[in-house]
Amino acid sequence: MHEIDPLYQFMIKQLIPINIFGIDISFTNSSMFMVTATLITMSFQYFGVGKRALIPARMQSMVEASYEFIAGMVKDNVGNEGMKYFPFVFSVFMFVLLSNLLGMIPYFFTVTSHIIVTFTLAFTIFIMVTIIGFAKHGLKFFRIFCPEGVPLAVTPILVPVEIIAYLMRPITLSVRLFANMLAGHILLKLFAAFTIAWGMLGILPFTINVMFTGFEFFVACIQAYIFTVLTCIYLNDALHLH
Repeated sequence: MHEIDPLYQFMIKQLIPINIFGIDISFTNSSMFMVTATLITMSFQYFGVGKRALIPARMQSMVEASYEFIAGMVKDNVGNEGMKYFPFVFSVFMFVLLSNLLGMIPYFFTVTSHIIVTFTLAFTIFIMVTIIGFAKHGLKFFRIFCPEGVPLAVTPILVPVEIIAYLMRPITLSVRLFANMLAGHILLKLFAAFTIAWGMLGILPFTINVMFTGFEFFVACIQAYIFTVLTCIYLNDALHLH
């Protein structure tokens, strides 16, 4: 049954049981792949720029290309002032991207298919951006809920809507990533099951699955991009208000 259950692939499994004062902090398959994504990112950077050359090798070229890509994203959405937060934005993009791509490998675990992971990441971004906003603007940061030039008569309606929209940011940011990765992997598993169950006719779901796998790789990349762009937009709002 486990072989055809599309939800079995999302099951959390204990690898190293750890219980401290009745609190379960066991090292799980989810923990392992989060650590793996982090280590790959660190190794990618270390081996890519460890021996910088005038004529870059393949690894160095990839690191430089990733740097230029994220730096361009930060400058386009936040401005030069946002470059001081580049290390954080770069780390977010690489972690989400690698977590998504690792989940595409058969029998691997998709960390970003769990709402607790994506929400924790989104909530961390939300708290950081809010702290940055108050650190730069003080109480004037509350102007984000009521932009300058708004007619006074509209304020009683606009302010509650803006507050709700602001508080919903970590939810919408996390659900978008979680839902896309969850739904995509469920569909891949279902078409794989149809391929086996239909026998000779399984060529049809197999063909669809091959095409959908390519599309899912695209989704894995684009979702990392969207997650990071929205992080930059929230950061821009904190630095420049409306």
